[in-house]
Amino acid sequence: MVDSRDRSALRTLVGEVVAGLGSLTHRELNPVFEHLGMPQVPDDAGSKRERIELSVSQVPDGELPQVTRRILEQSHVHVSPSRRYQLEDLLWEEDAPPEIPKKARRELARALDLSELAQHHDSFLRLLERFWIAEDPGFSFEEVEDLLLNGMRPVTLKDLIERHVFRNPGDWSTEDLFDNLGVFEAGDARLARFLEGLVSADVLLDEYLQEKTANTINAHLRPGGVELSVTGNDGGYPVFTVVSTRLHGNRRPKNIIFASLTKPDIRFRSSVDNDIEIVGRNPDDTLVYDREVPVEGLRWRDLHAWWQDAREISREAEARGDLYQRLLNSLPDNSEGQRNLFIAYHQILGPSPEDPALLPEVWLHWDHRTVQERGPEALLRSRMDFLLLLPHGQRVVVEVDGSQHYTRDRGRTPDTGKYADMVAADRDLKLRGYEVFRFGHDELRPFDNAQALLRQFLPDLFHRFRVGS
Repeated sequence: MVDSRDRSALRTLVGEVVAGLGSLTHRELNPVFEHLGMPQVPDDAGSKRERIELSVSQVPDGELPQVTRRILEQSHVHVSPSRRYQLEDLLWEEDAPPEIPKKARRELARALDLSELAQHHDSFLRLLERFWIAEDPGFSFEEVEDLLLNGMRPVTLKDLIERHVFRNPGDWSTEDLFDNLGVFEAGDARLARFLEGLVSADVLLDEYLQEKTANTINAHLRPGGVELSVTGNDGGYPVFTVVSTRLHGNRRPKNIIFASLTKPDIRFRSSVDNDIEIVGRNPDDTLVYDREVPVEGLRWRDLHAWWQDAREISREAEARGDLYQRLLNSLPDNSEGQRNLFIAYHQILGPSPEDPALLPEVWLHWDHRTVQERGPEALLRSRMDFLLLLPHGQRVVVEVDGSQHYTRDRGRTPDTGKYADMVAADRDLKLRGYEVFRFGHDELRPFDNAQALLRQFLPDLFHRFRVGS
């Protein structure tokens, strides 16, 4: 897959941060490179500085986010608070967070009661220190040096918060605090995470107050197409996530029709309740998942439980194996790339019961009339190769494109009409709230290529859509 995003700023910053590895010995460098996901460099390739620069330059653009996450998570590299802030901003903005308008930020700050937010001193301070540079004294190097020479310690933002929020409550309003933290100028991704933390059980410790605060914030976010939505629970307390209200994908799926190579014969058992059934000679040729999709997305555990109940299989392990074989059999025999992708997904992830279920051959559009009755439009762009239903109502389509997608005469002649249909289908899906990722068929052949590609792609995909976070 081609990732065309410009990561030059991230590469420069990563280079500046890992330059601190120069304090290590030559022998220590390669093990640390390996820990960080950076290429190893021979000991005799130059000075330590040259070896570090060479390793950074050889990190592919697509792997820079993963290297950055490891830098932030591990202790091999010292990262100053300001550098951490910059790295996080570049990394988080890649997730394409929903925009939180400046006016909404100011208005919600004025509506929030600081005494309620800060009632648990340590928890509130930990949240502020996690997302803002509370230890930054706000003085130049020369000013700090002057103060130290005179036996004085620079006053930090943390000191000011202790004084004006905790020791003298009422000195600062929430708007004053947000102003000093830099909330009004912060990136959308940082602010979204901060608001999620602000209404978390770790900070408020009271479900009623969580919901009250979330409602106050939402009154100012929703006009801009954003809201704090309950997306899970933490020991019985609600977990809130900032999501866009403008995506169709935030609606809960009602029926998922999948694992079918032929057009299913469908009828309604109850049109009022949206209950459908598959009829015809062999109804088992098509699967219908008709249970509610959890806010955490559709995981293997959900699909396995459904299959075990539907097929009345007593042993869970047997149900897992049976479902895997049924899904594998639904893939077209003439698409080696599609089969390799499905098998590699399972081998890489296990799959863990908590991982997203990869649904093959999913029907999106369905017309009860045949092509002969309706014309070619009846089955146009009707089926997706794979679908992932991820947390927070996010829907991801994965397509494997062979030459039949843009050629005719068995791949001998380019067909601009087919290509136009394909890109039109992508536009349609995106407008409906789906994200589409396309693989070229040859990228996934042989199987080792598919496995290597997915090992790089899946961590970035799950991070982008905040799976497991």
